[in-house]
Amino acid sequence: MSNLLHRLGRSAATRPWVAIGAWAVLAFVVIASSVAFGRDLEESFEAPGLDSYLAAELLDEASADEGGLTAHVVLQAPDAAAELPPVQAALEALPRVISTTSTFSPDGTIALVRVQYPTIDRLDAADLDLLKEAVADLRDDSSLTLETGGDLFFAFEEAPTGLGEVAGIVVAMIVLLVAFGSFVAMGLPIGMALFGLVVGFSSMALVTYLIDIPAWAPQLAAMVGLGVGIDYALFLVTRHREHLAQGMSVPEAAGRALATAGQAVIFAGGTVVVAILGLLFAGIPFVSGGGIAISVMVFVMVLASVTLLPALLGLTGERINGRRRRPHRPSAGWYRWGTHVTRHATAYLAGGVVLMVALAAPVLALNLGFPDDGTKPESRTERRAYDLIAEGFGPGANGPLVIAVDISGGGSVVAALTAAVAADPGITAVGDPVVDRAAGVATLVAQPTTSPQDEATQETVARLRGEVFPAVLDGTGATAHVGGQTATFADLGDRVQERMPRFVVAVLVLSFLLLMVLFRSVLVPLKAVVLNLLSVGAAYGVLVMVFQWGWGAGLIGVEQAVPIVSFIPLFMFAILFGLSMDYEVFLLSRVREEYRRCGDNTRAVVAGIAGTGRTITAAALIMVAVFSGFILGSDPVVKMMGVGLATAIFLDATVVRLVLVPATMKLLGDANWWLPGWLDRRLPQLDHEPEDAPVTVNA
Repeated sequence: MSNLLHRLGRSAATRPWVAIGAWAVLAFVVIASSVAFGRDLEESFEAPGLDSYLAAELLDEASADEGGLTAHVVLQAPDAAAELPPVQAALEALPRVISTTSTFSPDGTIALVRVQYPTIDRLDAADLDLLKEAVADLRDDSSLTLETGGDLFFAFEEAPTGLGEVAGIVVAMIVLLVAFGSFVAMGLPIGMALFGLVVGFSSMALVTYLIDIPAWAPQLAAMVGLGVGIDYALFLVTRHREHLAQGMSVPEAAGRALATAGQAVIFAGGTVVVAILGLLFAGIPFVSGGGIAISVMVFVMVLASVTLLPALLGLTGERINGRRRRPHRPSAGWYRWGTHVTRHATAYLAGGVVLMVALAAPVLALNLGFPDDGTKPESRTERRAYDLIAEGFGPGANGPLVIAVDISGGGSVVAALTAAVAADPGITAVGDPVVDRAAGVATLVAQPTTSPQDEATQETVARLRGEVFPAVLDGTGATAHVGGQTATFADLGDRVQERMPRFVVAVLVLSFLLLMVLFRSVLVPLKAVVLNLLSVGAAYGVLVMVFQWGWGAGLIGVEQAVPIVSFIPLFMFAILFGLSMDYEVFLLSRVREEYRRCGDNTRAVVAGIAGTGRTITAAALIMVAVFSGFILGSDPVVKMMGVGLATAIFLDATVVRLVLVPATMKLLGDANWWLPGWLDRRLPQLDHEPEDAPVTVNA
């Protein structure tokens, strides 16, 4: 493979405008096709087979209003009933509003208007905008307190984009400038990553022809793609400058960089893609779609790194070094650090493992759920509406349970079921049932006594399904299912816990096999898998400490404890496992190069740390900066991803990559590179050095 990459790098650097022109044409075709033929992204969080999904199907068959989305408009006034009519009339006049219903708090000061919309596939973000405008106009025309929230906001409200994402890119530019000492060298990774981002982002509307892509997936894909794109370019530019410093010509340096670091980029990117594609094993459609979106973005970044970047290197020539004719050589400080760790390997291994296990321990208290509007900042209208509803009608009014009853095969059980549900201790009220005899479906709306994110609400849902429904419906031929947003997210949490072991095993096995092929070893990939599991576990533990236990939550704008979003662990595991393998591949590729040259394991480990420590640290700082930008957002879900990803990358690039890996490899000795002969003969062979280029060793 390295010979092929060597020729590809030389060719692209020799004829840069050919590669650049090809990418320009590709970008034009992708963007134009996306605009002309691209499909809309999905807004659904459905998962077939779940009880809440069956409820949604029944409601859809009956064309029941309760099967669609709702919005809440809350009015507070001394006499809410007198102020309500013009508000309700304005809401009913909105396009696609099916109906409105109103209730009043016992003291008559709070009115709740539930605005019923059709199902999500018949709506878009414009409906939310119209609702916001109507409420704003009503506020302007009176002195009323009006707040709004509900499912419509969850489906279409986009987290405000502040300075966080921009700050991440600015920090990345600063880190690259310090690392390279050249504006040209700094600009290449940023420019290539942004170009790849445009192509990858535009392709999402075309990928929908293969699989439904959730509407939020491109943002997550962009976050990951930007980080890996800059990192991959950073590693390639670093090796290119090293080869220039050894006296090679620009095309030869680009070819050699691609033959060595480029091969690591391909395998690192392949590991990321494999890990993220493991989300397909979760069996949750929107999770699978999100995994495909991220994988496409990473693939585009890898492709740009090995084709577009060498062309840019050839175009910039010697100017990539700026005023400094030679780049920094491997740091003596990193050499001393590698020597120090390998001399005290046992102590560092024990200390590092204890630290990582301690950080991962809180994962035993992991509580999956979904933060409701009550967790948002008080500056948001959804939070103020949530508080008013809880004040006037009880906390459960913010997350009603929608019960769909299939009565097509049974007798008249609706009245008995309504009474049984109302008698449950977790239910405070049940609305009048709506019966569609033609469709054979009855609909009940029940209000829990507890808030949507309260564990007691999940227990109520489980009790209704496991005890209340069977007691009334067994032997009648009728069936009942609990739906609504609250039940849906509880079900998703259960599905994640059920599928997580299968998903984890699939990712571990595939990653192990990839690394075994690359490094011709059994213990190296096994060690990588174990240490990366420590990184992911520590990230989970930090999430529990910050979001569930509230440690330092106020510093990042989280006002109260919240459960971990049900699908966050799946995405975090796939993304973090893949990204941590990036640094593993880059470090161990360098260690293996040195071992093949000198045959001394300890010397190879120290040389690998010295040769990559500076670059891996810079890459990790960039990734942490990009992910930390999302912590500054107002959405708790986005904050969770930002905290988890930034924490894991920081720990992986410091404790794992610079402490645990060298300590472990020192203790394992030459056994690091052991591979049974029979297995070696059956694995595909990869050439690690181009045959037509001289082997050079840094001093």
